[in-house]
Amino acid sequence: QVQLVESGGGLVQPGGSLNLSCTASGSFLSIQTMGWYRQPPGAQRELVATISRSGRTNYADAVKGRFTISRDNAKNTAYLQMDSLKPEDTAVYYCNFDIEYNVRTYKTYWGQGTQVTVSS
Repeated sequence: QVQLVESGGGLVQPGGSLNLSCTASGSFLSIQTMGWYRQPPGAQRELVATISRSGRTNYADAVKGRFTISRDNAKNTAYLQMDSLKPEDTAVYYCNFDIEYNVRTYKTYWGQGTQVTVSS
């Protein structure tokens, strides 16, 4: 059984920073792509950023230059450093990992979500 546990959300003022983390536990062979998504109030879930196992990154236009995704393969953990936060970044943030749980057999797992609120 694989679990993803997120931490790091909270309330922050506009212009502030937060760092989210997501750690996978359980039995698996490797983690391929790690990603962060968000769901603003009343809106659909959207991509924020992804990072491949080799470290190649991809960002949504809305967060480019402000957010940084990284990973620590030894710790099975992804991070999302969020700087210069804006009220429109308010959302529930979810991590998403593509996990190889058996040889060349993959499944996508989601974290439970963590609330990020940007408000003065």
